[in-house]
Amino acid sequence: MADVGAVVEGTVEKVTDYGAFVKLDSGESGMVHISEVDVNYVRDIREYVRENDRVTVKVIGQKDDGKIDLSIKQAKPGFEDRPQKKKGRDPDFEAKLKRFMSQSQERLVDLKRHKEGKR
Repeated sequence: MADVGAVVEGTVEKVTDYGAFVKLDSGESGMVHISEVDVNYVRDIREYVRENDRVTVKVIGQKDDGKIDLSIKQAKPGFEDRPQKKKGRDPDFEAKLKRFMSQSQERLVDLKRHKEGKR
């Protein structure tokens, strides 16, 4: 049984749109979600991994049903040194979003009035 936090080797068995299934050298299988493939946004996982590729992965979780969550990006050297995004709400962003939503609503109302006035 692979311990959470362990960095291990494995072989990609199957690639889907949402992730890659990896058979670990220990014989267990786990899945790398598409969001855990690279630090950058991954549009198509097949650009990063293919079936039968050897990969180094980090065990990031184990569910009660025995499923193992894996990460390729967290297994890379120096990943822990990267500044982590802060969790929680960003008041600046929230204010900008609120202002944008309000302006959008006003524009829609104006557009609707203009459209109805032409009838």
